[in-house]
Amino acid sequence: MDRAQKRELVTTLHDSLANTNVVIVAHYAGLTVAEMTDLRRQMKDAGGQVRVAKNRLAKLALEGTKAIGIADLLAGPTCIAYSDDPVAAPKIAVNFAKTNEKLVILGGAMGETVLDLEGIRSLASLPSLDELRGKIAGLLLAPAGKIARTINEPAAQLARILSAQGSKSEAA
Repeated sequence: MDRAQKRELVTTLHDSLANTNVVIVAHYAGLTVAEMTDLRRQMKDAGGQVRVAKNRLAKLALEGTKAIGIADLLAGPTCIAYSDDPVAAPKIAVNFAKTNEKLVILGGAMGETVLDLEGIRSLASLPSLDELRGKIAGLLLAPAGKIARTINEPAAQLARILSAQGSKSEAA
C-alpha cells in the first residue's frame, strides 16, 4: 500500500468514525475468512460496518474524533466495528463473540465516553432504535384505540340490552 492509498484509507476511516455514534474495538486473531465475512454481513444487515486497518493508521484516523480515547486499545490484530445506531454494533459484536470465542471485545466508545467490555454488553442488552420506535408507535396508537372502544361501548351495551329484552318478550 503506497502513501496515497494509506492517506485515502485514513481519510475514509476518519470520516466514518467522526460520523458514527458507537465504535467497538476487538481482537480477531484466529477468525477464518468465512467467519469474518459472516461478522461483516451481520453488521452490515444491522446498519453497521466492520473494518480492519493497521493500528497506526487507525490511530491516525481516530485523531480529531470523539472516539480518540480508544486509541490505546489498538494493539495486536484488531478490528473496528461501528454503527450509527448506538445499540446495533454492540449487539452484533456481543452475539458473535458468544458463538465464536476467537472474537475478543476489548472495549469501545459511545461519543466521548470510553466503554469497557461491560459497557459494551450493557449497550447490547438495550432494545434497538427500531424496537423503541415500534414501542413508541404502539403507545401513541393505544389511546386512540381506547377512545374508539369507549365511544362504541355504550352503543354496544344498548344493543345487548335491546336484544335481551327482545329475547324475553319472545319467550313470554
